[in-house]
Amino acid sequence: MLTMFLDAMKKLREELTRALLEATNSVDDKSGIATVEGSNSLSSFEDLVRGMMSNRQDIKNFAFNTKAIILKMEHIVQTAKRHESIYWHLASHGVPKCMHCLSLKLAEEYAINAVARSRLPPPEFVSRLTDPSFYHVVLLTDNVLAASVVISSTINTSSNPEKWVFHVVTDKKTYTSMHAWFAVNTIDSAVVEVKGLHQYDWSHEINVGVKEMLEIHHQIRNNIYRNLKEEGFEYEEEHDHKLEALSPSCISLLNHLRIYLPELFPDLNKVVFLDDDIVVQRDISSLWDLDLNERVIGAVFDSWCGDDCCPGRKYIDYFNFSNPVISSNLDYDSCGWLYGMNVFDLQRWRKTNITAVYHQWLKLSLNSGFILWHPGALPPALIAFEGYVHRIDPSWHLAGLGYQHPQVDKYMLEAAAVIHFSGPAKPWLEIGDPEVKGLWYRHINFSNEYVTQCRVMG
Repeated sequence: MLTMFLDAMKKLREELTRALLEATNSVDDKSGIATVEGSNSLSSFEDLVRGMMSNRQDIKNFAFNTKAIILKMEHIVQTAKRHESIYWHLASHGVPKCMHCLSLKLAEEYAINAVARSRLPPPEFVSRLTDPSFYHVVLLTDNVLAASVVISSTINTSSNPEKWVFHVVTDKKTYTSMHAWFAVNTIDSAVVEVKGLHQYDWSHEINVGVKEMLEIHHQIRNNIYRNLKEEGFEYEEEHDHKLEALSPSCISLLNHLRIYLPELFPDLNKVVFLDDDIVVQRDISSLWDLDLNERVIGAVFDSWCGDDCCPGRKYIDYFNFSNPVISSNLDYDSCGWLYGMNVFDLQRWRKTNITAVYHQWLKLSLNSGFILWHPGALPPALIAFEGYVHRIDPSWHLAGLGYQHPQVDKYMLEAAAVIHFSGPAKPWLEIGDPEVKGLWYRHINFSNEYVTQCRVMG
């Protein structure tokens, strides 16, 4: 009896295996698709088993219906992934209510409080703004709280905080709020200058160049949106960089003005550039004394794993090497450097054609239909600064903390002089990774009157 039962089970297993293989192999055939699609009434395996028991389906029908449910579940998972990715990126575009409140409160303070309108820096410190013996840091930002964290973390970790001079450049709408914050919350040990873009008096040539640059970046964003819309925003991992390019920051003038640093600061010969989504964890004073070996920019190549090891940051990850314009000018195996914490020799920059080359490649991208590189501020800069980059130790700059579930080694996180929340999930957003955003929030003074009123919470 037992032998007969085992033989029957073996036969059933063989028949089921053959039927499942036939169902799998038939999915690409018209007959297979029709059979699978004819099973749309089945929504779960419970329905499948119930139907088989009541209708006494044969093995073949059971296999095809099983395959139909598996395909249906896979489609549901892929759709959920697509929606999750899109919603996550959309969440990164917003401004938290507390930060919007902070800007409004500070703008009001600027209007009614003479102290909030006081000169920055005070007259006795104005000479430091161009004094080469001080460490000059540039911030291009419209985010008051983020600027405060960058400056606070730099000062708190410095052995010589009185040597720092911070040049904060912001847009017209944020200028009053930014000015009020640093006028009311004075920093005794360092100098802070706040300047609005509306206060610059540039030449006609520079104004035309800046306008042209911004228009091309707008067209890049619009082109990406049209392509994604035509594709129905279908989820694929390679689309993440396209979704990221829809962020308002990608068409923000402040985000792209770094290519005009020599024009923004004509009286300075050297600056340290910091993005507003970074946190300084140890003294970066020695960056100022760094020998760039007659290069224009000092930058980290993301190579914690060894020389020329830069996973996800090689040129082939940024550029379209199937295009002859790219393949004939660039090496696909080269490593890209990191924007966000850089040292610039502005004096040497002024002797080059870096900014002109940047514009030339933007026009080439426009004329090619935007197929030369993945969207972003970095690819055209990689080309423009080609041959002008001095590699600095990777422990200076750890990037990528603004992506979903950043895989960061604990040692690297603690050892890095600067951690960078590059990516959509900024630490001030709800979607920021809770395991690392605390490193940003610890530099906020939660007892500050405006921070308390606007309920900024870590």
